[in-house]
Formats: sequence, structure tokens, C-alpha cells
Amino acid sequence: MATPTERLAELGIALPAVAAPAGAYVPARRTGSLVFTAGQVPFVDGKLAAAGKVGSAVDAGDAYGLARTCTLNALAAIDALVGLDAVTGVVKVVGFVASAPGFTGQPGVVNGASDLLGEVFGEAGRHARSAVGVAELPLDAPVEVELVVEVAGSS
Repeated sequence: MATPTERLAELGIALPAVAAPAGAYVPARRTGSLVFTAGQVPFVDGKLAAAGKVGSAVDAGDAYGLARTCTLNALAAIDALVGLDAVTGVVKVVGFVASAPGFTGQPGVVNGASDLLGEVFGEAGRHARSAVGVAELPLDAPVEVELVVEVAGSS
């Protein structure tokens, strides 16, 4: 199978620059064979790609794409820290969806993250997951995604 970097190229996807932290934290942190990312919102070229609640201001289909964007930002943080090709598996995905009252489609939105990870990592992209509806996210982002991945070797 192709490496994750080769797979991204095959898919025509370039990783973005690592988003600058909006607080006192780092984009990704390694401990042992695991890398944890900070929550990533859908920044594109340093700006939020959309704002508002999913199910009202943001369509669920658009939010699916925003979850993919969040995931690309998380992959960029991992790549900057350890190199994307060091990833041996995706362990956990946590997706937060700023939800309008009555919106219950959080799993479908977070599938945007899960589907991308499957495309990039194949079987190694299969993971445990939480898809959580929340009242608000930072900067009025509609979606936020964080990853835990396993990497080769230990720190």
C-alpha cells in the first residue's frame, strides 16, 4: 500500500500549513508511541472557512466537508511533529459539532473526518470515535476535530 504522503498526493490533497495555536497549547504532542492533536477547527489559509451552528447556519453536508478540513489541519500538525508516514494507525477521533437545537446528525458530520482517514490510511485509519453535539465552539466554528494516532518507535 502507498504511504500516507503518497496517498494524499494520489487524492490531489496538499496538507495546509499548521494552524497557529489560539492559546497556550501546542498543535500536537507526542508521548511514547502516541501523538495527540489539539482540537482543530476548519481554518483555510488562516481564516475560519465557515461559522455558525450546524442544522441552521451551516448545512450538514457542508459541515461534513468542514470536518475533513479540520482533519487535514490535524494531519498537518502530526506531519510537522513526527512526519505523516510515521503513523502506523489512527487510534481515536473526537469530533465536536456546534449544533442547532434539534440537530442530531453529528455522526454524519464527523464521518467527514473518518472517511478522510480511511482514504489516507486504509485499514490503519480505522479508529474509535466520539461525535459530540455542543452549544458553542471557539470562534463560532461549526466543527472541531482532534486525533490520537499511533506512530512507529517511541519518544
